[in-house]
Formats: sequence, C-alpha cells, structure tokens
Amino acid sequence: MRLLRLPRLPGAATAWARVPRVPRVPWSLHTPQLRGLRSAAQVRSDFIEFYRARGHELVPSSPVRPRADPSLLFVNAGMNQFKPLLLGTADPRTPLSSLRRAVNSQKCVRAGGKHNDLDDVGKDHSHHTFFEMMGSWSFGDYFKSEACSMAWTLLTEVYQIPKERLYVSFFNGDPGSGLPPDLETREVWLQLGLPPHRVLPFGLEDNFWEMGDTGPCGPCTEIHVDLRGARDAAPLVNRGCPEVLEIWNLVFMEYNRYWADASLWPLPLRSVDTGMGLERLVSVLQNKSSNYDTDLFLPLILHLHQLSGAVPYSGGPGLLDTAYRVVVDHVRTLAVCIADGVHPGMSGAELVLRRILRRAVRFSLEVLKAPEGTLGRLVPTVAQILVSFVLQSWDSTHLCVINENEAQFLSSLKQGTRLIQRTLHKMEPGAAFPASVAWSLHRDLGFPLDLVDLVLTERGVQVDPEELDQIKAQNKVLALVYNRTLVDQVSEGLCGLILDQTCFYSEKGGQSPDQGYLSTQEAVLPLSDVTSCGGYVLHVVQVSDLIRTGDQVQLHLDQSSRLALMMNHTATHLLSFALRQVLGPTVHQRGSHVSVDRLRFDYSTKSVLSPSQLLQVDLVLCDLVQRDLDVFCEELSLRSALSLRGVRTVDEVYPDPVRVVSVGRSASDLLQDQGQNQNSGLETSVELCCGTHVLQSSDLQDVLVVSERQFIKGISRIIAVTANAAKQAREVGVALEQEVDSLWTRVTGSAPDSLQAAERLAKEVGHLTNEVSLQVLMKTVNQLSSLLPGSYVFLLAQVHSGKVLCACQVPKVRPGLGPGCPALGVRPWVSGPGCPALGVRPWVSGPGCPALGPALGPALGLGPGSGPGSGPGSGPGLNSLIGVF
Repeated sequence: MRLLRLPRLPGAATAWARVPRVPRVPWSLHTPQLRGLRSAAQVRSDFIEFYRARGHELVPSSPVRPRADPSLLFVNAGMNQFKPLLLGTADPRTPLSSLRRAVNSQKCVRAGGKHNDLDDVGKDHSHHTFFEMMGSWSFGDYFKSEACSMAWTLLTEVYQIPKERLYVSFFNGDPGSGLPPDLETREVWLQLGLPPHRVLPFGLEDNFWEMGDTGPCGPCTEIHVDLRGARDAAPLVNRGCPEVLEIWNLVFMEYNRYWADASLWPLPLRSVDTGMGLERLVSVLQNKSSNYDTDLFLPLILHLHQLSGAVPYSGGPGLLDTAYRVVVDHVRTLAVCIADGVHPGMSGAELVLRRILRRAVRFSLEVLKAPEGTLGRLVPTVAQILVSFVLQSWDSTHLCVINENEAQFLSSLKQGTRLIQRTLHKMEPGAAFPASVAWSLHRDLGFPLDLVDLVLTERGVQVDPEELDQIKAQNKVLALVYNRTLVDQVSEGLCGLILDQTCFYSEKGGQSPDQGYLSTQEAVLPLSDVTSCGGYVLHVVQVSDLIRTGDQVQLHLDQSSRLALMMNHTATHLLSFALRQVLGPTVHQRGSHVSVDRLRFDYSTKSVLSPSQLLQVDLVLCDLVQRDLDVFCEELSLRSALSLRGVRTVDEVYPDPVRVVSVGRSASDLLQDQGQNQNSGLETSVELCCGTHVLQSSDLQDVLVVSERQFIKGISRIIAVTANAAKQAREVGVALEQEVDSLWTRVTGSAPDSLQAAERLAKEVGHLTNEVSLQVLMKTVNQLSSLLPGSYVFLLAQVHSGKVLCACQVPKVRPGLGPGCPALGVRPWVSGPGCPALGVRPWVSGPGCPALGPALGPALGLGPGSGPGSGPGSGPGLNSLIGVF
C-alpha cells in the first residue's frame, strides 16, 4: 500500500523514528459495517443529519463571495457567515440573531489574500483551493461537555472509527498570558472513556483559538486519528506524522480580548465552533492516504486521463502527477466560484480566479498535452460529484465562461510563443532575452512570467532580472479619482491614481508615505501623497497634462527619502527596546510617527527621563548600532507571533498571518528557543510591523534622542534622529557643552576685574540662553510655514527669563508687510486682551525685529514701552503668543 511521505517537522524525527515500521492495517477489514465504504456524499449527509436530530438548524452554505466583509476575497472558513453572532453585531430583526444551534457544510476557497494555498496545490496531497468545512455551532446554548460528547458519538458510533485509534488534545494553559489549563475539557474526555495517555496537553500554538488580536477567543480541543493503529501514537500527535492526522477542531469561545496585551474577560455568551474538513475525513473513512484517491477527486482524475491520453495517474511527486492534481483541484474551484457569481476578471477575487484558470490551462496543455476545451469537459463530472448540495445552480452559460476564458488564454499562449520564437531568432548568441518583451507578454497577453522562464530555460536563454525589475516599475492606471468621483480622464489639478501595482509605501503603521514622482511620455506628475483607501493604494498627484485610465506611467521612487524612513523606523523599534531595558517592562508604546527627518515616540511613564536615564538609553542605542545586528522580517500566524513573550504590539487590528520584525534573531528562532528560555523574546526587539526597515542595525550609523518631554499626564514624547542628523546634533551638543563649560569656569572662577568685564560675561550667558530657546522658536515657525505654504505670515513670541524672544517669517510675495508697517494683527495664544499692530521685515527669523519690542511689551504683560531685554511689569501675565495672517 502506498504511503504518503511528508517533510518532518522539527522535533518530530526522534519520535517518528522510534515507531516500528509495520504495514498499515485498514480497520475496514476488521469492521464488517465498513466493508462498503461511505461515499463523500454519505459522509456529509450523516454529519448533517446527526446534528439536525440533536436540535441543530441546517444553515445553507453561504456563497464563496463574502457578504459585506471587505477583509476577505473569498469565504475561507465556516465561521465567516456567523461573525455577527460571535461579535454581538447581528441585527435583532434577522433570523441569525435568534440562532442557538446550527450545522452546515461551508464552501471555502483559499487562494489569494491572507489564506493562500494556491502555490502549494498539486505539490502535496492535502492542499486545495476549494474545500468543504463541515461544522456544528452553539451560540449561548450547550458548551464543552455536550460538544465533546456529540463529536465522540459521531466519530465512534456513526462513522465507526475505532476508539483506540483516536487521540485528543486540550489547552494546558499559559502562565504568561494568565490563562489557566482547560482541565474541564480534559475531564470531559476522561469521562467519555479515553485513557489519560491519549488526552494530551498542548499550548497556545495548537490549542487556543483567536479571531484576531481583539474579540472572542478561547481554548480548543482537537481530535486526531492514527491511521495505522496497534501502537501508542501519542508521541506523533502534532508532530507532522502523515499517519496521525487532525480531523476535527472544537473551539470553545469563552473569553473576549479587548487589547492584544490585556487580560481576558469572560464572554457573557459562550459559544462552540467546530470544524472538520470533508476531504480529509473522507480520506480517513475510505482508508486512503491521499485526498486525491477518494471519490471526491478520483472520478475527475480518471476523466482527465481519458481526455488527455497521458500516462495514468500514479500519485507520485513528479511533474505529471502534479499536473493531474492541479487541474482537478482547480476545475472544482472554477465550477463552484462561477456558479456563485465570481467570474475571471482583472481585480480582487476575479483576478485570483483568472490566475487559477490560467494555471490549470497551462498544466493541462503544457504537461498533460490535453486538447483545448478540457476544463469545460470536466465540469459535468464536478457537478456529479458535488451534487446539488454544493452546486446549487449550474447551466451552460457558466460552462461558456470557462471555455471562453480558456480559449482566450490559449490564443495568448500561441501568440506569446510565436513572439518568443521571433525574438530568439533576432538575438545574438549568448545574449539575454529582452526584459521588455517578457514584460509585454505578461502585461498585454496575460502570459505568466514563470511560463516565460520555463520556455526560455528549455532553449538555454534567460531574462536579465535587473532589467525586468526596472521595467516592472512601469504601471498601468486602473482608475482616476477627481473631486471624490471616479473619472476616465483628468487634464489638470490634484487627482488620485490607482495603479495595477506600485513600489510606493502608503502611509500606515505610523510611517510617512514614500516620496517621488510619476511620469508619462508627455508629462511629469509630482507625488503629493500616497494613502490606502478601501484596500487600494491611492497616489495623489498634481496633473498638468491630460492623463487617462489605461495610460502607462513610470514610477520614480525617491530613494534617499525611502532610506531615511527605513532607518528611522528601525530606530523606532530600537528606541522602544532601549526604553524597556532602562525603565523596565512596564513601558508601553502609546503612539509613534516616522518621517524623513526624525522619529517621534510616545510612551507611558510616570515622569520624564532623568539625565542619567537618558544617558543609559543612549548607551543601549549605540551598542545596538555598533553590534551590526541583522534585522529580520518574516510572516507568522498571529497566534504564534503573539505567543512570543515580550513582543511589542500597539492598539491596532493585526492581520493573520502577521509580519514580525526582529533585531538580532529571527522570530522563528525565538519561538523555537522559547521552550528552553521563556525570556528569549525579551532579550531583543520583536514587534508586529508592516513598515520598511534596514537590513542591519549598523545601517543607522547613529541614533540620538534630541528631545524628551511630558506630552500629557502619564505619557512622554521623545524626538530622535539618525545617521547624519544624529551626527550633526552630537556636534552641536559638544560645541554647546564646551561653551557652557567655558562660561561656567569663568563664572565660578576668579571675580571679574572690572564692572565692564562682569557686564560682558552676563551678556554672553544671556545670549547663550536666547540661542537655545530661539532654536526651538525658529524650528516651530519653519514647521508652520511648511504645513501652510503660500502667503501666510507666521509670528511666534514668548517670555524667557524676563526677556521677549520672537521668531517671524514673512513671504516675499507680500512686500507691503515691511518694516514699520502696522498692518499685522496678532492674537494671543492664550486668553488675554487684544494685541496691537506690528511691523516686521521680510523673511525675518530671529530677535531684533524693528518696532516689534515696544508693540509686544504691553501684550506680553511687560511695562509700558518695554522691549526685548526689559523686566516683567504689570499686565495679564501672558507668556507666549502666535500670529497667523
């Protein structure tokens, strides 16, 4: 009997090697009732009728296109249509709100989006783009005891799986999360007759289910079956052994998580969500080691063999058998999706389905050498297998969709092959295939790039990858947005472009968008902003010449600004880690912003950092930079990522899987090491992040905190800079420190030998104080002028040590606002009497503005006629004001 061999997981080899290799004995030979094996249709029917007899309402499968859920391309789990009930958002006027027990078999597609099995389909015997998820539900009705009891009865009495071949797992708790072990579920299984050695404890990764970083969650118990039997298979559970399979997952939603790192609160309405894949269960009950050997797929494989005339399917790993699996899997998906109203197209789910169809055509034509129209001829067999329960509606018009798209792609393939042949004839020996031709095949004819590589490899030619990457930056305009309306063309003004692909990072996760510009053959389009809108990236540009949908544009990324953003974002992660190292694990991020020139980091604290603490933070940052640590970016399941102790999260909704950025060690290594060292995640920076980062910590060159103040009560704000900006800031700091030290020596040293010397020393101290404070004022004025460009006038002033310090900026486009002009009105930043008219000179930035001091004196509460340098007098006591005109 052929046995499927899958790659072993780490840690599984030892246990797997200890098991004696004896032939698997089908239990159907020892169970008279199973000599006539159940068909897949009977397995599905038995499941549904079992639960209907126990008060569960049959809820029809929803279409594979999600209803009002923009986060999904396709329905990918049985719980999707029950989300409103689980989240407490179900409309009380709908039948869904009154549902207490439910059973269904949900059509699911996993291809594209967060859950994408497309590239794995055909390579193994278990991944599918379309599958059925059979499930039972309790919404505030029964809980653990009844759920486990019903599942046990169904498997052992209805499906007649031998009890001695079943193993169950339960949640053994997680002290770090404050979660106790689920001993209630363990006791239920023991009472049902399972011996203790087949009731196995596992942790968060395997036995705790969460919808996301917030919302309903709870422990789960999984049921595993040993396909061989006559042994103790407990060491093989959850170890990747192909003969010990998980067949059912029972989730008990009893908690609600409000924040990713907060404690869990009990749910007022506890629910049960169970899910069991039909394809896997059928392979178990029909005693097959591969899903493709069951009656869900085998009739399709036999029909495909008849149509293609290829070598018969043998179930091996070779290209021919892979092609069989790809075609029969994909044609099932095509039939179900088209029947549910999803047709191959150019965006979203339609684009994914188009890729599935073309992948199936390619394997059918190129590998199996099947004739045109093969996919369409397989559809009636799909309909017979899935019957009316899955394919509620199917007619000839749906068949035409497949045939038309297949014919269109075949035409493109032939045209593309001819173009490749002509190009090869014109090429010099040893030359690289023109990237422009390869991209044209892909963009204009829909010719897959991997197929281009395959055709060229057979002829000993390759495409220059660098040239191809350069050409990929040329993109097509899919949509234009003008005045919040979709239009076909724009001739001038500010508008938004949606492209088929982009290299620009849109503003999210606290990181500013990329900078750069777009260009066409006729015009340059300066980029004003890049933002995400409804799942699309919107490029806001200034148009001065006609641009239409369908036009080709070239993207020009400002690499210096991208690099600065990368450095500042990585520095933000290092700063967060450094603060935790100095202040302890109670420090939590409360906000951040990464821009080209600096980074801002807000964190919870009881008081501002002391000078010694600032010095310790600086030492930690310098050490991290100098150690030249690798920066790792990888995707993990959300549950795995959050199980890392010390992982930094903020109050956001994270996708699943989620991107994890770590410094020094990869998140995967930390997960593996966590069993021996629970604090491994606390020893480095580990955060969930979607931003751009450098490859090594030394790429930052330097990181320096330049400002730290209390933002609001309990939250402090840090401003830091990197690279050259940090170097310049250090140089300024050193110069300032030397000047202060010099003055301090002169003040604390011998007394001045004359009154004039003492006055000069006092003026130097006052000038130094003014310079430090004026830097802040002038920087604020520059920031205001950049936020409100044009003809605005900005004036800031404040009292510092009894002196009036002011910074002002007047654009040259307003020449009438010159010295002595009384046309400027100033309003106080805080409440107080009105301020007099002022006159300033163009582009003044600093002290000594003409006619400014005497006018500001009364407004600031100084004595009548006072100016800069005068002491405080009577008045309302204002200490700062701002004018914008």
